Amino acid sequence: MISVIKIGGSLEADPHRRRVLLAAIADGAHGRCIVVPGGGTFAGLVRAAQAREGFTDAEAHRRALDAMSDAAGIFRGVEPRLVHTLEPWTETASATARVWNPRALRDGHPDIPETWDVTSDSLALWLAGRVAAKRCVLVKSIDATPGQDATALAGSGLVDAAFPAFAARYGGPIEIWGPAGRVAIAPRDAA
Repeated sequence: MISVIKIGGSLEADPHRRRVLLAAIADGAHGRCIVVPGGGTFAGLVRAAQAREGFTDAEAHRRALDAMSDAAGIFRGVEPRLVHTLEPWTETASATARVWNPRALRDGHPDIPETWDVTSDSLALWLAGRVAAKRCVLVKSIDATPGQDATALAGSGLVDAAFPAFAARYGGPIEIWGPAGRVAIAPRDAA
């Protein structure tokens, strides 16, 4: 079974933690994994460009996917043992550690709204569903409060607005790994 581990763009501010985690994933410490990169600074630049230039949310979504793609390249630069993958749901190779480049979604997908309500958090859940992952992990730069469900997490801004609906569709175990600990999240509801 595969785990999907989304490494938030906010971990750019903690390169040591990110490097250690990527090395542990490549070493097989978390079993077979597909890493989903957050957009980080690159996604922030897309938000700023949209505010300045006024392009649509659909175009911003495509550019944010490009930001995630750029982050995937950085992750492979930090940990070269990660295998690059565009469509992991079609692959049969048993690589232990992959990093997902979501560029193939640039043309759109009927299950994924092209708005800022969907970020790499929800995309990680979408991917977890596609590959029948045994769990989906979101690595964050802040800790989640234990006992919160997907809706409460979205309300607090820790995850994106579409997260509750994607969590309900995925239906599997979700964890948030913050700097101080790991919290299991129950996908009890849909938005």
